[in-house]
Amino acid sequence: MTDAVTGAGTVWDDLVGQEPAVQVLRRAVEDPAAMTHAWLITGPPGSGRSNAARAFAAALQDPSGDLASHACATVLAGTHPDVTIVATEGVVIRAEVARPLVELAQRSPSEGRWRVIIVEDADRLNETSGNVLLKAIEEPPPRTVWVLCAPSPQDVLVTIRSRSRSVPLRVPPVQAVAELLVRRDGVEPGLALIAARAAQSHIGIARRLARDPEARARRSRVLALATSVRGVGDAVLAAGELVEVSQTEAKAATEHRDAAERTALLRSMGAEGSATLPPALRSQVRQLEEEQKRRATRSQRDVLDRAMVDLLSFYRDVLVVQLDAGIDVVNAEHEDQVRAVAAGSRPDQTVHRMDAIGLARTRLSGNVAPLLAVEAMTIALRPQV
Repeated sequence: MTDAVTGAGTVWDDLVGQEPAVQVLRRAVEDPAAMTHAWLITGPPGSGRSNAARAFAAALQDPSGDLASHACATVLAGTHPDVTIVATEGVVIRAEVARPLVELAQRSPSEGRWRVIIVEDADRLNETSGNVLLKAIEEPPPRTVWVLCAPSPQDVLVTIRSRSRSVPLRVPPVQAVAELLVRRDGVEPGLALIAARAAQSHIGIARRLARDPEARARRSRVLALATSVRGVGDAVLAAGELVEVSQTEAKAATEHRDAAERTALLRSMGAEGSATLPPALRSQVRQLEEEQKRRATRSQRDVLDRAMVDLLSFYRDVLVVQLDAGIDVVNAEHEDQVRAVAAGSRPDQTVHRMDAIGLARTRLSGNVAPLLAVEAMTIALRPQV
């Protein structure tokens, strides 16, 4: 999709495979009668919910959607003064995060056409924080737009869901994701297709797999669980290793940011370099540390959940082979291992293993200790008589 006048790209270009949703959002930008003040963009992980929300916000500021325009460029860069993006890295969006948004929503836009508040992971609003936002979402000022993102409408509090217009996204085609990687990131076409399949069309994960050899190697080690776990001992060791790796990855992803946040907080309080903190300042530091701990917990769970999704894709391939379904395997580069596992087990055993992985994901989201959830899963993966 290219701007007819300038020849530049548009903000909609990266929303591959989402033509129906793009049509709805573009019509709202162009036709006041189609506009509403609360939107709920839903879709499976990797479908582009956040990208769609940002593209919509940019087009609201500049209806041309031209990437070269100042308004669109600043929105996509996260620097537009009238577009606020709320992204939590904790398990829930807490009330203290929601309250300032209510006040912000009452302000007129300072530079653009609309004040836009994007709430990523709106499914993480709990009863308290959701109720804080409810009135502001239900009756916003004339130039304020709320854009909420979640995996599905059912994941959002019914009181908020009922006051928002839903725009569903779908899983984009593998080929479309591969073409995006080639066009946007310069990835070799063969590798782009492998990455898109392995990521099951999750655009962000496909990009990481295509550009990071270490990410591909980590994924291969996770898939190796399907053939390396031969007994309970192997299962326990594998679970411990998987949890340890997830902790390491979570720490690596958050350590630098945690240190920078602590330094910035101490500097703002005039306590940078102090060996001890006055009692009046300790509570603020403790509050920051608690938030960072919640962020690390979510990061570790996300890493583990992704590993489980990868394992599910492997056993999905095993079942496809066992049933001679005539469908392309997701893990084409691991097809030999897939066929070996398929030949050495029955379809009902494969389904049992997939159920065990699904149960582990449910337990993990329900705050079960990660090691316990993963151990139960890996024990279920061992060969059965």
